[in-house]
Amino acid sequence: MMRKLKFRSCGNFHESYFEELTVFETDFGRFWVAVGLILLFLVVPFVASSYTLYILTNMAIYAIAVIGLNILIGYTGQISLGHGAFFGVGAYTAAIMATRFQVPFLCAVVMGGIVTSGVGLIFGLPSSRLKGLYLAIATLAGQFIIEYVLIHWEEVTMGTMGINLPRASIFGFDVSDDKKFYFVAFVFLLLFLWMAVNIMRTRYGRAFVAIRDNDRAAEGMGIPVFPYKLLSFALSSFYAGVAGALWAYFTMTITTEPFNLGLSVEFIAMVIIGGMGNMSGAIFGTVFISLLNEGLRFMADILINARIFEQVSLTMAPLKEFVFGLAIVLFILIEPRGLAEVWRIVRSNFRLWPFSY
Repeated sequence: MMRKLKFRSCGNFHESYFEELTVFETDFGRFWVAVGLILLFLVVPFVASSYTLYILTNMAIYAIAVIGLNILIGYTGQISLGHGAFFGVGAYTAAIMATRFQVPFLCAVVMGGIVTSGVGLIFGLPSSRLKGLYLAIATLAGQFIIEYVLIHWEEVTMGTMGINLPRASIFGFDVSDDKKFYFVAFVFLLLFLWMAVNIMRTRYGRAFVAIRDNDRAAEGMGIPVFPYKLLSFALSSFYAGVAGALWAYFTMTITTEPFNLGLSVEFIAMVIIGGMGNMSGAIFGTVFISLLNEGLRFMADILINARIFEQVSLTMAPLKEFVFGLAIVLFILIEPRGLAEVWRIVRSNFRLWPFSY
């Protein structure tokens, strides 16, 4: 018997738990995902400029790190101000593996994630006793400790000199140019997004949510809270490490400057603006902040090149931090659930049309 296609849901008519666990409720959603994938892989890379591909590839890499941070903050309720440093650990691990041990690209990326997850476990230990602001301060200390190590452990990290990576290749095929690495980055993004969505549907994901909502009640129900918190830190750090390793191969030259507190705050902004506890929110937040960065850079160039704004251009340095802070405050006040909730409302209006008002 041929399955009947569902293009518009008019109610909950699930007949089994399997139907309730599906990612897409209707075939309409599956259809638009297929259209999006066709545009993403068969249209965009062949019509976009090199600079556009560079921006999109950066978005894909950052989105992997933001998905990991969303697991920690949005699903488990554990704050971290050291995600930018974990991103750097993954980048340096991949660079060291590639340059000193001639490890292949894929293995170096995986090793970047594994080593970073171990570092994340260490800095997740305070979560057994600390919560909220105190845990944030502990992870902030981790950010500065990792920065210090990356700069001063010159025998391994080369300090401020940086490391030049070899060209990325998969089974002998060079994938280091902009167009080929675009495909690599988005394949990794889709794979890790699929992994995260499915992890959240398992007992581990449900335990994370229970701990976020009320850790005492979760412990009363038999959930070992501290091991699950450590697991969340390790999983989040693994995502950051893989993203950092990809970023290192993409730029082909890494130094310690990018992996600072500002990058950690940028990741947190992506999670908050996109929507905490929502996988699509990680994508929305990454796209929003990345485009905001490009808009600020474009505006700064205009102000610097325009003589009538000569005095104003001198104050452009803190503009990025000011705009990020303002965006976070506005989203918390106006739409605390982020862009993912805005998209849900828009989607619901289309679903109810023409009966919505």
